[in-house]
Amino acid sequence: MPLTIFCIATYRKGDEFLRECRRQGCRVLLLTEERLRDSDWPREAVDEFYYLRRDMPAEDIRKGIASVGRTQQIDRIVALDDFDVELAAMLREYLRVPGMGETTSHAFRDKLAMRGRARSAGIRCPDFVHVLNNDTIRDWTSRIRCTRGEIASSVGVRGRQRKSFAPPGPFIAAKRRCPARRRTR
Repeated sequence: MPLTIFCIATYRKGDEFLRECRRQGCRVLLLTEERLRDSDWPREAVDEFYYLRRDMPAEDIRKGIASVGRTQQIDRIVALDDFDVELAAMLREYLRVPGMGETTSHAFRDKLAMRGRARSAGIRCPDFVHVLNNDTIRDWTSRIRCTRGEIASSVGVRGRQRKSFAPPGPFIAAKRRCPARRRTR
């Protein structure tokens, strides 16, 4: 009996994967956003299309896939884009379909978790710190020396120059200027 693959693509991608599933004899179901209904999907490779709205509550999405699961055996759930990994994990857990669950999917999208796993596996990566504890941050910044060419930036992130790294409110970044950038008076 062929596998039924429930694919999720909230962005227009994954054509080759969909075609390969079809080539291997799988039944292919595709969940995508309503706004992509008329996109140039490889319709010859997809057995059925399902649509969601970007603002659709998770509970409604779970109800929708449960409705599909009542009439069709879903063997695998596949995210075709990294933005859909967490949704696919939630649906896998809800339907008890094999594959990566929600806890693992959160680590998949969390850069700090990725670096932590790489470091624990012995893979070299730049020094980093979890920006939660003030003492840990102070220790890290006292060890880090960077040159002007090593400075990275983020668009729209503003730094605060204070001895305490605890921001006055949520989502305000604290950053330490590199010694090479300090102005002398």
